Parts: sequence; structure tokens; C-alpha cells
Amino acid sequence: MEFRVDRQTLAEAVAWAARTLPARPALPVLAGMLVEATADGGLALAGFDYEVSARARIDADVAEPGRALVPGRLLAEIVRNLPAQPVEFTTKGAEVVLRCGPAEFGLLTLPVEDYPTLPEPPARAGTVPGDLFAAAVGQVVPAAGRDDTLPMLTGVRIDIDGDTMWLACTDRYRIAARELTWSPAEAGFTAGVVVPARTLADTAKAIRPGAEVAIDLTGAADTLIGVSGGGRSMTSRLLDDQYINYRSRLTGDWTSVAEIRTAPFVEAIKRASLVTERGTPIRLAFTAGEVRIRAASGDSARANESVGVELSGDDIDIAFAPQYLLDGLAGIDTEYARLECAGPTKAALLTGIPDRKDGEEPDPDAPSDTGFRYLAMPVRLTS
Repeated sequence: MEFRVDRQTLAEAVAWAARTLPARPALPVLAGMLVEATADGGLALAGFDYEVSARARIDADVAEPGRALVPGRLLAEIVRNLPAQPVEFTTKGAEVVLRCGPAEFGLLTLPVEDYPTLPEPPARAGTVPGDLFAAAVGQVVPAAGRDDTLPMLTGVRIDIDGDTMWLACTDRYRIAARELTWSPAEAGFTAGVVVPARTLADTAKAIRPGAEVAIDLTGAADTLIGVSGGGRSMTSRLLDDQYINYRSRLTGDWTSVAEIRTAPFVEAIKRASLVTERGTPIRLAFTAGEVRIRAASGDSARANESVGVELSGDDIDIAFAPQYLLDGLAGIDTEYARLECAGPTKAALLTGIPDRKDGEEPDPDAPSDTGFRYLAMPVRLTS
């Protein structure tokens, strides 16, 4: 095998493939990165840990096609630190020689014949703009659970019905969900799967900006999902598809509805949280025209700040874990946010209000929110 490739392009591809390399591989070959050069000028790099596979395809000047298995994490470190010059790879016996400008490295190869066959993704289900997909995943994954004894809660639920896709996460104390429009390969396609949240989040962030993302999913008896875009692809095993009926919980009869500027509200909560200790809530007292934000840490410190608000319905005094509030508000990119409550002990719904021009009357047929909904349980007030 012998090829020459641009250093920056190679570094990005190696970083993508290295994402799946296990820290403690069950088999020595799983610590390797598969490097394949083809006669048509293609270079593929791949990593696999039996749960997730990641592949990157780039162009290279291939003098001699071939394949080799090299220590993946070491290769990633080396490539990241190379000078900004073309990189040459050559195999010599049991060694891969890497040259870049004045630098030269020799890496002993692993037995490529022992490397497991990479899984093939299911059939193409449809496509979605990469920026939209990455934003949606970023909005919901903060609500995913961290307890591996409850695998379902550590995943992102993906529900597809025709051209509508829902992404959702929950840790039992909150639900983050995003509805978006995508382009299915078949008009009547439906599916409901749970993908490991960390894997999907890493993939969504690493897809090249502007690339269209393809979702590979058959919809029935699936064990794998494939996500690809911009010359990069991944497959991941699916988690148990049993999941709560989250959409039914995102509606309710709200007795108090507050509309508030997002940025000032976020800043006020961050300031108030400076005096909180672990487990100390932020208290929100909504009255006509303002919300009073209060927090205290025993007798040592307290915070009290007011922010303007438009309130419809009953005055309400409600408390939340500050990070839960901030996680929900981080998913809102509109000027105004809406908080809907049905009492101080019942879950409250946080949504973004679609922006409109100054003086423009709201369109009764326009969506009432941006597709992102965040339901959080309040902390019961003791006084």
C-alpha cells in the first residue's frame, strides 16, 4: 500500500474514525484503525468496537492500493501533530511508514486478517439537512439519563411518521423533544427506535456543516441504524425500543402561561445559581409584569432578581433545579421563551416562541412553537 494525502483532510478523517476505538479493547485488533486505499483514488479509514462503527472516505493519490491495520489512537495523535504538508503512507513488511515533511514515523501493523467485518447499514430511510439534525440532537441529549442500569433512558428515541421526525430524551425528571420535517425515501415510512445518546450526539456534531445527513433504517426488526453525510458514516446498535409515551405528556391544561425574553432570563438564572449548593433549587415567582428569581444557600448567601414577563392566568410560585432550567433554555434560540405551568407541583412546559418582526400581528395558522419542547418536574417548595 502506498498513497499521498492532504494532512488536514487526513486529520479530520482519522479523528472521525478514532471516535469508536475502545479504551480497553476486548480484542487487541479492535485497538486498530483499518486503512484501505483503492485504485480509483479513494482512501477509507474505519474503527469498530462491536457496538459502533465509524468510517470516513477521502480522496488520495494512490500509487499502490492495499489495506493495513494500524494502532488507531497512536495514529490519531501523530496525524494531529504533523506539520501542514502532504502525508505519505507506505507499507514495508510489518511496518507502515508515515512521512510528512521532515517527520517520519514507523508503526507496526496489527493482523488485518483478524479484524472483524464492518457491519453494513440498513436500507436508506431518508435524508435531513445536517445542520438541522445536529441542532435537534443537541437540543434533546441533555435530558438523556446517565444510569447504564436503565439503558432505555440513556438513548435518543427517534420516531418517524412520513415526513415528520421526532427526537426525544428523558431521565424520568424531564423530557426534551424536537419535532422536525425530513425527506423520507418512501412516503409512508414509519419507525420507532432508541439510539445511544452519546453516540448520536458525537456523530451529529462531527458531520460536516452543510452536509445532508442520510438515515439508514428499515423500520422493522432493526438492530442497527446508519447515519452518514459528507463522506463520513457510522452504524450503531439500537437499544430496547420500549419507551414512554412522551408526546402525550407534552400537552396539558395550563393555568399559568409566561412569555419572557430568553437571554435576560438565562443570565438571571445563571447569576442566581451562583449562590446555590447541590440540590438547591431556583425559585420563580411569576406575577403580572415580572418574575422574581430567588435562590439561597443556607445563611451564607442569597440572590434576588426580577425580570420582565408577560403572564396570562394565575400567579404562580414554582422552583426548579437550576441546571434543568438552563438545559431547557439552551435549546431555545428565539428571542422569547414560553413557560406553561399547571401548579407548583406539576411538570411545566418550556418552548420557544417563533420570532416575528416588530409590530407584526401573530398568524393564527403559524406554529405556536419552534418544534422544541422541554418538560421539567419542579422541586416541591417547603416554605
